[in-house]
Amino acid sequence: MRENGIYILMISVHGLVRGLSPELGRDPDTGGQVLYVLELAKALGRRPEVAQVDLLTRLVQDPGLPADYAQPEEALGPNARIIRLPFGPRRYVRKERLWDHLDQLVDRFLVYARELPRLPDVIHSHYGDAGLVAQRLSALLGIPFLHTGHSLGRCKRDRLLRAGGKEAALERTFHFERRIRAEDEVLRHAARVVASTRQEVAEQYGLYPHFDPRRAVVIPPGTDLDRFTPPASRHPDPAMAALVDRFLSRPRKPLVLCIGRPVPSKNILGLVEAYGLDARLRAQANLLLVAGHHEDIRDMDEEGRRTWEELLLTLDRFDLFGSVAFPRTHRPEDVPGFYRLAAQRRGVYVNPSVQESFGLTLIEAAATGLPVVTTDCGGPRDIVANCRNGAVVESLEPGALSAAIREALEDPSRWASWARNGLRRVRDTYSWDAHVGKYLKVVQQVLKRGRKQARRARADLDPAPGTSPFLHARAALICDLDGTLLGDRESLEQLLAWIRAQRGALAFGVATGRKLDNALWALRTWGVPEPDVIISGIGTEIRYGFNRTHDQAWENHIRQGWRREDLAAALKDVPGLRLQNHRKQGPYKLSYTVKPSRMPPLETLVATLHAAGLQANLVYSESRNLDVLPRCASKGHAVRYLAFKWGIPPDRFLVAGDSGNDRDMLLGDMLGIVVGNHSPELAALRGRARVFFANQPCAAGILEGIRHYSLRLPLPLTFR
Repeated sequence: MRENGIYILMISVHGLVRGLSPELGRDPDTGGQVLYVLELAKALGRRPEVAQVDLLTRLVQDPGLPADYAQPEEALGPNARIIRLPFGPRRYVRKERLWDHLDQLVDRFLVYARELPRLPDVIHSHYGDAGLVAQRLSALLGIPFLHTGHSLGRCKRDRLLRAGGKEAALERTFHFERRIRAEDEVLRHAARVVASTRQEVAEQYGLYPHFDPRRAVVIPPGTDLDRFTPPASRHPDPAMAALVDRFLSRPRKPLVLCIGRPVPSKNILGLVEAYGLDARLRAQANLLLVAGHHEDIRDMDEEGRRTWEELLLTLDRFDLFGSVAFPRTHRPEDVPGFYRLAAQRRGVYVNPSVQESFGLTLIEAAATGLPVVTTDCGGPRDIVANCRNGAVVESLEPGALSAAIREALEDPSRWASWARNGLRRVRDTYSWDAHVGKYLKVVQQVLKRGRKQARRARADLDPAPGTSPFLHARAALICDLDGTLLGDRESLEQLLAWIRAQRGALAFGVATGRKLDNALWALRTWGVPEPDVIISGIGTEIRYGFNRTHDQAWENHIRQGWRREDLAAALKDVPGLRLQNHRKQGPYKLSYTVKPSRMPPLETLVATLHAAGLQANLVYSESRNLDVLPRCASKGHAVRYLAFKWGIPPDRFLVAGDSGNDRDMLLGDMLGIVVGNHSPELAALRGRARVFFANQPCAAGILEGIRHYSLRLPLPLTFR
């Protein structure tokens, strides 16, 4: 890594990500987003003002996939690389099944980051799942993050509902409610939201209540102008022609090209129907469909298999065999050749999508001198307006689409004008140099506000010698206080005896909603020796050892953006909320007693605070308490901070709790213990691999959990 320059961490979690011959179209999750993040990382790495670009993604160990995806690191070019960390199932799974495991990726990166020569200056997340990871890393490390949605849950859900989908069935498959909540939270905290078009800002991100359009920047993506080039001659490449022409009875007719993943949103089936219904168009041109690649339709995922089955049935219904080419497989290097072949045969590129945030294939077509026809489905409208290289169809009616394609093919002079315009204007508007230049200006603006905090993060997190038993510990036990550690004297004595037997190898701490003095009083009352660390105020304060050394770096971190008095004023007249007595309050905590029947939903409270320009973390627990904390503060954040600061991997932290304010420290890589007397709000965690539900209450439940995890802990465990 260069010493000078910007260090950018990009995060793209799902799909199959590799730099060499990316398998675009192999499955619905491996498409334009994967290509964009790879090309952006490479282009940034070539810039002199960039020290390093790391693209963080998932390490996949699946016997059905190439071993490339199991490599921890892959070079992309100068100062750019892919970093793969394992989380979730070892095998490859679709993106909807990764959301439960994102906290684990946060924890894995915190361990990885300890070995980096410096922390990233800025994070850029891609899609909602990566946005959630970026938001949590940003909160823990004090690093600003940018976000690009690529596809948004609200838009996809609305589109599928309009197409006749049933809400309950869609929710079971796509988990839209969770995704949309996460996207809204990410948009609320991102320093900048990078969009491709103005339409995307207004009509897609604008659907989210916490999106602030003032933090949006429009930067059209680039395309590789060395890879996508116009034909060098009028004669097609023989290998490319052979790949396509074997399907066609009259191969020299103009070629209507469509490239897209086999998913409903790409509407490839709609294009085939439009072509099949128009006898004039069928006589005039052939159709080339590049819909991913597969060896056997039966081996595809359900969505892709269903799409291909419908395509084949439609081809049969209109008797289109001999007029439509649909190669099953192709190499990544073949893609520019498809565009060039269509251009050599005076054809046209068609984007029939029903929703498109940008439309990367349209600028690839422009770069090869191929005119375009596109539906008015979002980003493509801006591309055609900028490049002046084709027609936009406002209707998804098959007749309107086929008529526009015919008109594009029938006027040779207009076809030539569109081809020239695309070649000229794509270089000015959609080159990677242009994209990266605008991108880095945005990054510099963000860093001006947060550079000192980001540069200080490493120094703040480096512990001073001799300040804590955490320096020598190989594992840690962090327990909630009331109802978890405390509550049964006999089992508490057994647990304390076990803790004493692990001294030197184990750091012991408590995480409580109580204030420090009140927590110390409770510990003394129950005869518990003072722990190595006390996390008090639901994660708003950290103190170490008998001298109660204050972790000032943690306080400096959570105070950013905290406006306690303004928050109290904004919540003063909310029904169902009553401030608890002054002993329960803290400088970084507002605590309320709740009447659940009268209190508005948490989403409504968050929206109220957002409308007032305020940010906070709202923690609801035991169906009667609401705590308002700095947005970066919680028990879970505090435990992860300890893991990172002291270099103890999160999977060596045993954490035990019983209520909703313990929830976020029970997730991720930590070994979670839910005691038998837990509150109902934790029941949703049952079944997670790293959350053990004990049968016994209080300290007996903690001991039960310790026995359960004993083989995972690097300690010479003894039980009495």
